[in-house]
Amino acid sequence: MTREVSFIVYGYIRVSAADQNENRQLAAMSEKSVPINNLYIDKQSGKDFNRPGYKKLIKRLKAGDVLFILSIDRLGRNYLEIQEQWHFLTKEKGADICVIDMPLLDTRRCRDLMGTFIADLVLQILSFVAQSERENIRKRQQQGIAAAKAKGVRFGRPPLPLPENFHEIYFAWKSKKITLQQAAKACEMPMGTFYSKAKKMDENKK
Repeated sequence: MTREVSFIVYGYIRVSAADQNENRQLAAMSEKSVPINNLYIDKQSGKDFNRPGYKKLIKRLKAGDVLFILSIDRLGRNYLEIQEQWHFLTKEKGADICVIDMPLLDTRRCRDLMGTFIADLVLQILSFVAQSERENIRKRQQQGIAAAKAKGVRFGRPPLPLPENFHEIYFAWKSKKITLQQAAKACEMPMGTFYSKAKKMDENKK
């Protein structure tokens, strides 16, 4: 009489920031019948694996369990991280991984030597492509910002208007009638801020 092996199905969802929407990943998990109580979600940067959801998942995951992720880049943000986490989950934890948008990456179907070889090869290619895509996106963003700055577009918060008495206090400070500390206090701003504004006025006069 063979003993039936029981396993638990989990799902892991990550979005890179709290304002991103995880609905697409949730819908994919629902299609795979992943129980809602077995879903772990992180809404923060993927630069490392110090994430509450992922850490809770790892504690529960055991050999034979199945973990669903929508895409390979949910495991990490670069080639090395993806490889390390895949090895940790499949070899050290002994769990199966199913990448929903890449059926070839389903360790439940890759138990023979050839299947394992193909899965490892596909994993390496996809993790490399994922990292290259992120680097290209970052490069395009940097190029776009540089081009916008060249056209005079300003980024960040607009500077606060100078206090009404700034010019009067500035000239009093320049003529050494008051100290820097007194000038900053009179304008209700930190000394460093007053000094930088004053230096900018000096440069504009040149």
